[in-house]
Amino acid sequence: MSIKLDFTNVPTSFVGPIYFKEMNNLNEKITSIESEVPLATYETTLFHSVQRGARLTRLAKTLKTSIISNGMTRSVLFQSENTSELLKLGKFLKENISFFQKNIVSKNSRYTILIDINFKIVSNLIYIRFKFTTGEASGHNMSTFASDQISSYILKKFKHLKYISVSGNYCTDKKVSAVNSILGRGKELLAEIFLSRELVKRILRTTPEKLVELNIKKNLIGSIISGSTMSANAHYANMLLAFYIATGQDGANIVEGSQGITHCEVINDELYFSVNIPNVIVGTIGHGKEGSSAYDTLKKINCLGNGSSEKLAHLAAATVLCGELSLLAALTNQNELTTSHKRIERINK
Repeated sequence: MSIKLDFTNVPTSFVGPIYFKEMNNLNEKITSIESEVPLATYETTLFHSVQRGARLTRLAKTLKTSIISNGMTRSVLFQSENTSELLKLGKFLKENISFFQKNIVSKNSRYTILIDINFKIVSNLIYIRFKFTTGEASGHNMSTFASDQISSYILKKFKHLKYISVSGNYCTDKKVSAVNSILGRGKELLAEIFLSRELVKRILRTTPEKLVELNIKKNLIGSIISGSTMSANAHYANMLLAFYIATGQDGANIVEGSQGITHCEVINDELYFSVNIPNVIVGTIGHGKEGSSAYDTLKKINCLGNGSSEKLAHLAAATVLCGELSLLAALTNQNELTTSHKRIERINK
């Protein structure tokens, strides 16, 4: 049965530009970059909020973003009645990462590279978490294909194993989990900025001390008492979803993307503000982007070709920082958030 495609229009705007003092990749540093960022959302106040944060990056010129780790994951699941054999399998896996890459993964893909294997044994089950780099693609399918091929080899070598699933939830895909926050899924990023007391007062209409107090009492303590999992932030998901939709990403990945920790403190009479995001899942090729409005958007922000997925991740992290900083500043002033929503939403009706 054929599926007929139609398209849903979402309000979209380019905000910024955001100024980067540094974009730090795992193997290189790029300096003095300026770029607009696209957002697609019905929460139109978000455009204005991120815009205010972006203005601060241009005035302060201190924003740095850094990729801490990079790798898409897939977790296969096997079962065996012989638990001691699962221990042998675990040891075999850790010792043969290069073998799997050379003899299995590389023969099926030019771009997929196996970089790590973790496993967890529960009773007579073994959950194997493969981690791959996947070039400019987000890597959902590439990591699944590679994991499937490795699984076929493992099942032939370890006859006692029973196949259960190519995805055993230890990945963890589109669900909140501690393992993703600890080991990362996609690209883990840190975005950080220093702001003078004068800029905080003039642009954000607050003080560094009020922001530090709010972050502790709202983001940290509030998240603890609500049972948040490895996460303490105000609204990462707002910025990430709008960014994902505008750039043709899988919107469901904001589930793990919503995790992360906001930190701020006063250093040398300046506000230091940072966001740690362990699960930014973005790609610039695949999933039907070519010929779409998302492709045109990626072209406009110069996110096509070699290194484009890394740049896209930097833009995502900076967008989160801008929106997070702006909202927290608004929350330090009673009625500012509600007044802004009423004023902006009425304009857009």
